[in-house]
Amino acid sequence: MRKLLIFGLLACLLAISGQAYAHSPLMSCFDNGDGTVTCEGGFSDGSSASGVGMSVKAPDGKTLMEGKMSQDSEYSFKKPEGGYTVVFDAGEGHTVVINGADIVE
Repeated sequence: MRKLLIFGLLACLLAISGQAYAHSPLMSCFDNGDGTVTCEGGFSDGSSASGVGMSVKAPDGKTLMEGKMSQDSEYSFKKPEGGYTVVFDAGEGHTVVINGADIVE
């Protein structure tokens, strides 16, 4: 009985600790209508995205621009000519990619 109680307690602790660290990256981008794009990011647990790496890539994968989310979890850039994607990269499993064609005013 004691072993069952200890096993149950450990199982609960593992389940709770896994949820405490689980958070998903979030990002949305919009065309400012003045030739620039602004992206806002964060995490599903409310964490800031300040300092998260950002990049704008051409269709061939070439990096056009790189930067980081500001203290306000925003990243603005000049809209490139032609197709592009915006990449929010907070590490493995925490990446969001938005196609430039989906970014509208």
